[in-house]
Amino acid sequence: MRLLVETFYDIIEHEPDGAPIKRLHLLGHGIAHSREEQFAFLSGFFGGPSLYAQKYGHSNVREMHVHVEIDEAAKDTWLRCMQEALKRTNVAGDVAQEIMGHFTRVAAILVNR
Repeated sequence: MRLLVETFYDIIEHEPDGAPIKRLHLLGHGIAHSREEQFAFLSGFFGGPSLYAQKYGHSNVREMHVHVEIDEAAKDTWLRCMQEALKRTNVAGDVAQEIMGHFTRVAAILVNR
């Protein structure tokens, strides 16, 4: 999970495809903060320790993102960057597909404009 998150945020931080998401993160707490919080959230989301909920008392993704304006384009960019991160970390095709299914459903509920 750590490798996936680090790879994802390397794409966001350093590659043109990630620029729109990088801008959103820079309006908030920044990339370094997001790397840690996403790892904490995904740990619990995929059945490991509920690190995010232990720290904040919840793991409600809508509440986490209420301060961020997320449109369809941002959602799609996030998903493309995560798909690329899964590919780069050699997550098997069927597992990557299942993970992306979860991410796609969650991303859809975060669109707020």
